[in-house]
Amino acid sequence: MKNRDEYLRSIRPELKKAKVKPDTLAHEAFQNNTLRPIAKFQNDLLAEVFKVYIKYRKNKFYGLNLENKQTYIEDAVKKDAKLRRQLQGVFIGLFTIEEYEVYSSDYKAYNKRINNLCIERLKSQLQLFEA
Repeated sequence: MKNRDEYLRSIRPELKKAKVKPDTLAHEAFQNNTLRPIAKFQNDLLAEVFKVYIKYRKNKFYGLNLENKQTYIEDAVKKDAKLRRQLQGVFIGLFTIEEYEVYSSDYKAYNKRINNLCIERLKSQLQLFEA
């Protein structure tokens, strides 16, 4: 039977574009090896969390034009602490112990990367949020 860490690594998708070279910075390596695969694996959940957020905010999102929808996503993730923590939790819950230790060493920088990945993913999938 696999232990938790082995299982978590085995269920993550492999990303061919997210290469890590010997000269890659530690933060970027963590993003490419850990955060991006988790983002891809958890994509449906990230989208669902944002759909519930839109509903909670009385569907204001649906009345906006494309540019304003993108701004809305960015502002929501950057400024709403509850949403931000919830999205970060989607990632942190799938960390191995070793990855959590790396994350804990500079959580502010890694949270910023998580937030940016979420913004990037949500903006690229606006069609999922149509009423």
